[in-house]
Amino acid sequence: MSWEEKLSATRSGLRNLNTAIPDTARAFGGLGKAVKEGGTLDYKVKEFVALGISVAVRCEPCISLHIEALIKAGATREEVADVLAMTIQMGGGPSMMYAAKALECFDELAGS
Repeated sequence: MSWEEKLSATRSGLRNLNTAIPDTARAFGGLGKAVKEGGTLDYKVKEFVALGISVAVRCEPCISLHIEALIKAGATREEVADVLAMTIQMGGGPSMMYAAKALECFDELAGS
């Protein structure tokens, strides 16, 4: 399955879940909006943090969503790779395997 297909499947699953638990979905959405718009770090930096955590906890759906957000925020492949290097340093071998997936996702979604 391509990353584009994985991203579509993730969105479909989230829509289904959001329909089942609308109050929780709205609350979680509000939290996301608050942390992305507030504070001293800019949006792209916050998405880099989210990508690092996504790789460290081995969440492919999270990787695809945060890579897409980073592409829209203007992140370069080099910036993404630098974040992935730091994630590997902190998470070892398992993070290296998911960092490879994240870079593959970036390359596909960015059209590299």
